[in-house]
This record gives sequence, C-alpha cells and structure tokens, in this order.
Amino acid sequence: MRRALLLVLVPVVAAFAACSGDDPPAPATGSTAPAGSADTRVATTFGRPTTVERVVDGDTIVVAGDETVRLIGIDTPETKDPRRPVQCFGAEATRRITELIPAGEAVLLVGDVSDTDRYGRTLAYVYRQRDRLFVNAALVRDGYAAASTYPPDVAHAEEFRALERDARESDRGLWSACGGPDVPA
Repeated sequence: MRRALLLVLVPVVAAFAACSGDDPPAPATGSTAPAGSADTRVATTFGRPTTVERVVDGDTIVVAGDETVRLIGIDTPETKDPRRPVQCFGAEATRRITELIPAGEAVLLVGDVSDTDRYGRTLAYVYRQRDRLFVNAALVRDGYAAASTYPPDVAHAEEFRALERDARESDRGLWSACGGPDVPA
C-alpha cells in the first residue's frame, strides 16, 4: 500500500511543483535543497521522521527501533563484509556519514519502489531533517560513495551518476585516494 501511494503521489507532487512556477526546481548538486523546493517538499511531506541510533558503515545506518537502513543508489567501500577485505577509503566513508548524521541526528527517510533489500534492510533516501541535506547525494558528490543502481529503485539514478562523474573528474575522495571503488585497502 505504501509503495503504491508513493508511486502515485511523488510524481504528482513533483509535477505540481514543476508547474507551479513558485519554486525553483530541486537541485542536482546533492547539497541542501532550498526551502520550498520540490525535493524538500517531497522529503517533508512523504519522509518518515526518525533518529539515527548508529552508523554501521558508509552506506548503512541504524535508526530508532533498531531498524537497519541501507541508503538507496549509492555504494561505499566495504569495511564490515566478512567475505571481503576492508576496501580503500571505507573508513573515511564511514567517518564522513557519521559526521553528516551522527547518533541522535533527526533524519527523514524517503522510499522508492522497494521497501527492503534481500537482507531485510529498509531502503531509503536519507535527508538530514534540520537542513534537508540529501545525505545519499552528498556522499557521492564529495567522493565518499559511487553511484550504484539497483532497479526498480532509480528515482535519483541520473543525479547520482552526474555527481559521481563530477567527483571522479575532480579527483575527490576515493577517486584520488584509490582510483575508484572496490580497491582493497
């Protein structure tokens, strides 16, 4: 039911905001969305408020109620997977997400098509509640994460690819330190 509601309402709200002429379009920079932008309205209207309990790694957090959340559309170097070695820039990615949304930080979770991944983790786009920073995009923009698309959850795939391309071309983060993702430490 929630998935069907989001599939119907999110495009309707985005179309309405684009046609209203009152607000600028949502930014593609991965930074803070201007107050009143379509992106902020979607996060405010449809985002589920919660609080960060702890950071697991660069792309996974635990929120109130011991719910594990995997950030949609991004992939950070591994630090916890027992089947893989710790990867280059993994510790830095974990440190960065902890700076952006430390324990106790209020966040908004916005879903896409799938509610959970194959491991039972909630899938979400994460916004810092106090200033609407789009955390998923900020990590890619600053070179701490690579874009990683798993259909059908692709609402921000083009934005993430553009942010990754810019980070790579500008040698930010893991692109300068490691030459890219999936490099052992």
